[in-house]
Formats: sequence, structure tokens, C-alpha cells
Amino acid sequence: MEINFLALLAAACSTLVVGFIWYHPKVFGNAWMRESGMTEDKMKGANMAITFGCSVLYAFFIAFILQMLTIHQFGALGMVGGDPALAKPSYAEFMADYGSAFRTFKHGALHGFMTGLFLALPIIGVGALYERRSFKYTLIAGGYWVVTMMLMGGIICAWQ
Repeated sequence: MEINFLALLAAACSTLVVGFIWYHPKVFGNAWMRESGMTEDKMKGANMAITFGCSVLYAFFIAFILQMLTIHQFGALGMVGGDPALAKPSYAEFMADYGSAFRTFKHGALHGFMTGLFLALPIIGVGALYERRSFKYTLIAGGYWVVTMMLMGGIICAWQ
């Protein structure tokens, strides 16, 4: 199993595409601005190159972990210590039989959805509780990550 950096980069960049749609004023953008206390004036003062660059970098970190959660073969690799050359012959036989099993967009999207729902949404929710943000804010921001991780998981899992 080798890390597919191109798939991880594509998944990371997909977060921007989803964000452009999700936070568009005609979708959830206006509601998010109200709930988060963001204004047009605050947005104008930002360095968007840094914002987008850091967003892709952070999304790449997420994609890196998502590959371990969406591609089951990484689990088999972990069981042999990470180096297939040092593995017993049964590892090669297992990979010959199951090396591409469950490597579909649909399967990756399922695992991405579960990761978004059971990891990202609660993280956003806990932060929102302490920041005294509304439940609506939690659903908008958390929902973005559920949808985004679903897409990221699909891309990463299907791209062989």
C-alpha cells in the first residue's frame, strides 16, 4: 500500500469546492454569517491567499487520516508493521485476494460520512457549546464537514 498523494490533494481541494457552494449566500452563507457573527467588513480584511492555502493544508491533514479510515487494506499493512517486505507470505496472499476489495467511491463516502457525523460534527458541536453559538450554527458548520468528509472519503477510496 502506497500513499496516493494525488488523491489526497484532490480530496483536500474538494473542500474548497464544497465550501464555495455550502457557504454561498443562497445556500447557507447568509445564515452562517448571522450565526457566527461574521460581517462583510470582517471578511474584506482577510488575506484570502493565506486563508485558502491553510485551508487546503489542514484539509490535506484530514485526507491523510481519512485514507486510513476508508481504505481497509491499510489495516492489513499495519498488522505487518508497515513494511510488506518483512511480512509473512500470508500477507501477500491476503492482498492478492483482497487488495482492491471495497475500493469504491460509495464505500469511501460511507466511511467519510460516518467520520463526519461521529467525529467532526461532535468536535464542532462541543466548540460551539463553549463559544455559546447556536444549534443552527452547529448544524451549518458541522453539516459542511459531514458532506465534505463524505466526498473526501469517496475520492480517496476510489482513486487507485
